[in-house]
Amino acid sequence: MRPKGREHCAMNPSIPSPTSSSPTSSSTSTSTLPSSPSSPSAPPSSPSSPRRSPQVRDGARRFRWTPADIAVAAALGVACGMVFWGFNFAYQAISPILGAILPGIASVLHAFWYFSGPLALLIIRKPGAALFVNLVGTFAEMLLGNQFSFGFVIVSALLQGVFAEIPFAIARYRRYSLPLTMAAGALTALEYGVYLMFFVYQGVALLSPRGVIHMISELVGGILFAGVMSWFLFLAIARTGALDRFASGRAVRRAVEQS
Repeated sequence: MRPKGREHCAMNPSIPSPTSSSPTSSSTSTSTLPSSPSSPSAPPSSPSSPRRSPQVRDGARRFRWTPADIAVAAALGVACGMVFWGFNFAYQAISPILGAILPGIASVLHAFWYFSGPLALLIIRKPGAALFVNLVGTFAEMLLGNQFSFGFVIVSALLQGVFAEIPFAIARYRRYSLPLTMAAGALTALEYGVYLMFFVYQGVALLSPRGVIHMISELVGGILFAGVMSWFLFLAIARTGALDRFASGRAVRRAVEQS
């Protein structure tokens, strides 16, 4: 809403003589003169450029990505992609052992493929951070090489990013806490567990013992690794001072200094 200009008094129709030296007359004539249209005290309002409220400007500033955001998100994505690639080998070695103990329980480890989403949101604190970092990480992993198809990992990264964003979007990207991070991990785990049931474990019924164990293990892993682990990993990184350029890092540093 544009601010209204100040109302000006009408000019006195009786203009005093220029030769008049009365202070009262001079004062009266001066005070009744209308302000110049170019006066800085009453700028003309343009209907084509309405002023935004401070709340709107603050919200736009909070949601706008800066070059520093993009650079850090890209670096984080590459680092996470290297973790994904290394975890592929670890999972191939560990999952058969866990599967022999209890079929479906190996799903507890899947969160190491999607912890990047909650972690990105904690650090960058901008809408789309989880999607951006997940996609960069996936491309980095594919460049290093893995055993999964390109389409499978790209769709997985997109869905995982979307579901990781949901709790923080509900909070309007204003709150960043351990419970919200755990909720992001749980939602991502729920999505990925169902996704695997449709495209990888087609021969396993959802309500079969293996299907139930798979979903429970997926949720536990999502909460513990994508949620709790991401939260404490973020705190550890912030305490080093590496995130001091970001509001997230400065908040952690202030809390550490005050404690």
